[in-house]
Amino acid sequence: MDARKMPTDNPRNQNGIGENELLVISVGTSAPEIRRLTIGAIEAAIENAFPEYTVRRGFTNQTIICRIKHREGISIDNAGEALARAAANGVKNLVIQPTHMMDGVEYRKVVTEAAKYQNSFSSLSIGAPLLTSDEDFRSVADALVSSTAAYNDGETAICFMGHGTEAASNEVYARMQKLLWDSGWAHYFIGTMEAAPTGEDVLAMVKSGNYSRVLLRPMMIVAGGNVNHHMAGKEAGSWKQIFQSAGYEVVCQVHGLGELEATQNLLINHARAAMDKSKKL
Repeated sequence: MDARKMPTDNPRNQNGIGENELLVISVGTSAPEIRRLTIGAIEAAIENAFPEYTVRRGFTNQTIICRIKHREGISIDNAGEALARAAANGVKNLVIQPTHMMDGVEYRKVVTEAAKYQNSFSSLSIGAPLLTSDEDFRSVADALVSSTAAYNDGETAICFMGHGTEAASNEVYARMQKLLWDSGWAHYFIGTMEAAPTGEDVLAMVKSGNYSRVLLRPMMIVAGGNVNHHMAGKEAGSWKQIFQSAGYEVVCQVHGLGELEATQNLLINHARAAMDKSKKL
């Protein structure tokens, strides 16, 4: 689904759901256009893939929900509210598909909240996060490479910034780095905003090669304000400033993974697997 051809963002908080609901739960973003191009695009792609389901939205970040309400006057359900709405609307078959990158803290919040409603529906299933199986990692790695193909010139270090977490799930970044290097993409580097590898760590890796230019992109579903600040910002300590200070030409592309068709298709596959599992129970 090309989100750039979509109308304005749809909060998907309507009632009249029907018997089958597919609840797409994301961390969220308060930037309307980014929300439309990433989360909205994923929701629309899922809706097209499963016309027999009504697609609804939930966010896990309450601060973002409150900010959207204050700035835009738009109400977006948190996970608990979305689940309560489904139960009140008489939904029988509920599939929850999170858009989270990994099985980390935010994904676990969804699982915990859903457990409170396990007796409210005839069937309730939860899809896996984006990076789960070996095939998931391969698909996303291929998408990272194809989305930056114009910079595969031998002179550009292509660096992706993930969010990062102190939890064990942070290992997904090292796993993606190894996969890229093992696949022959030695000029691709993965770091994080809030954990390891840091921007300084990535700079040290880039310095080991013979590069004159650096391309910076986020490895996040949504490229929100944190990306503009920590990756592409003018402030000291941003990745852009770190690399420019080291003498590199820096190009920043602020595009979330949610814009990519490969990401949308992976989440569709995870939702389908959750449905299939539910039917077998």
